[in-house]
Amino acid sequence: MNAIAEQLRKSGRTSIYQPEQEGLIYPEEPSFSSREEERRHLKERLVGACRAFALHGLDYGFAGHLTVRDPIDPSLYWTNPMAVHFADVKVSNLILADHEGTVVEGDYAINRAGFVLHAAIHEAHPDIVAMCHAHTVYGSAFAALGKELLPMTQDACAFYEDHVVILDEAGQVAVETKAGHKVADAFKGVKAAIHQNHGLLTASRHSIEAAAFWFIALERCCQQQLMIEATGQVPKLVTQDRARYSREHVGSEYIGWLHFQPIWEQLVKAQPDMFS
Repeated sequence: MNAIAEQLRKSGRTSIYQPEQEGLIYPEEPSFSSREEERRHLKERLVGACRAFALHGLDYGFAGHLTVRDPIDPSLYWTNPMAVHFADVKVSNLILADHEGTVVEGDYAINRAGFVLHAAIHEAHPDIVAMCHAHTVYGSAFAALGKELLPMTQDACAFYEDHVVILDEAGQVAVETKAGHKVADAFKGVKAAIHQNHGLLTASRHSIEAAAFWFIALERCCQQQLMIEATGQVPKLVTQDRARYSREHVGSEYIGWLHFQPIWEQLVKAQPDMFS
């Protein structure tokens, strides 16, 4: 354990960004008095994640699905409604579905591809709370290369040894149950996956906010690597020990959650209709 990690352990902090300065404004992780209160919170943050995807231009027709496990019945998950733009998702039009793809609450249909991949991963990994997937420009382009993200920047180090490249069922529309199971098998102990000829997926064992931010970050890192490689020059990579150090301190679930907080505050001020 390095000196900073040991200091954090003794102080009870989870990050070098968590200050020891009483009386100053700093985001605090929520606590709940009931499961119903927690459910409402998760639904609101799921809507916020969808709106954040819209802000970042991560929409593509009806493709793209975000899910969060229901705290009252963990065998169910909340997801965005089929064929509704991310910018128009709100608490009232979310749908609740089971692992079989049956909608148990809500008026909209479910995205079949979203069900296959997300349900398989949620079912195979009970610790995963939330997942995100969208068909994005840079993520999809990078996925066509069938290779991992390299530690070219500090931002990319957040994914160092914490993502996987999935080659199985590459390029096939993921509507077959077996395809979902193959993706789920590969999604062990990591927060992100690059599915060849398909795109990006992120998962969080902490929150929908973390899953959403790491998706936004992964898309950005794919863009950065594509731009760097387009220069034709050999990039200077962050060394292995420093990449791991950076991942430990800027790539945690808590940091993902923390990064999402300014996005959330912006959405609350600009788009109050998302609570309706």
